[in-house]
Amino acid sequence: MIEHLIHPLVCERFRTDARYREGHLRVVNALPARRVAGLHSPETKMLAKQLSAGASVVMSDGRQHVCRNGAQLISCFEEESSGSLCYEETVIWGYLINLEKCSLDARLAMLARYVPVLDNWAVCDSYCAHAKWMQRADREALWEFLHRWFRSEREFEVRFAIVVSMSYFLCEEWLERVFEQINAIDFARIKSDYTTVKSKPVHAQQGTVQGTEPYYVRMGVAWLLATALAKFADQTRTFVRSSALPADVIKLYVRKARESFRTRMVEAL
Repeated sequence: MIEHLIHPLVCERFRTDARYREGHLRVVNALPARRVAGLHSPETKMLAKQLSAGASVVMSDGRQHVCRNGAQLISCFEEESSGSLCYEETVIWGYLINLEKCSLDARLAMLARYVPVLDNWAVCDSYCAHAKWMQRADREALWEFLHRWFRSEREFEVRFAIVVSMSYFLCEEWLERVFEQINAIDFARIKSDYTTVKSKPVHAQQGTVQGTEPYYVRMGVAWLLATALAKFADQTRTFVRSSALPADVIKLYVRKARESFRTRMVEAL
């Protein structure tokens, strides 16, 4: 698709320094089949903004398209097999959705086709962090949209709902509903493409995690609760004590709370 535009922007150190490249790949922890070009976040955001005005793309079957705006480029991403995209392309696809000037219905329709592509914590979280339009969106409509992803059986669709809730719904008005959704997650139903291992993998991008599956959903819930503790300590402690959350998720939450500058001195339970 747009790898010919990505590769010239990749820093020389990623190309030539094997240790640096390995460290970058370990942080992203993409699945083995997902290519990682090595483009850093500032350059990725810059390129997405440029591409929102249009670009020439090459589909995986060799067809060439001249996209005159971001919406046309998003359509090309939707048409392409997600397995043929590199990690950075999946990130840019999400950024383009955020950059579009359109109605909420149109944006949610694009997002509904994008969320199933999420297969990695970094692409999921970077999308959510930059979706500032959610601050201005109709809250009820956006919350209704999140329901389907909370009930998904796919790891990063559920994480998407969790991170959006943490980022845009942790306020007095919505706290109880967020907690209800978190408490209703059936971790046993959620399928993960990552495999749990006991020790650190020898090489990056082996599709493994050192935690109970679905690790990225469990860690997402822990992160949300630690963030809620910083804002609503009493309500969060009350919820955690009476919740149906697995013991390992509560342990992750306590660990996250102790690691945060905002909550390291706050009682978590």
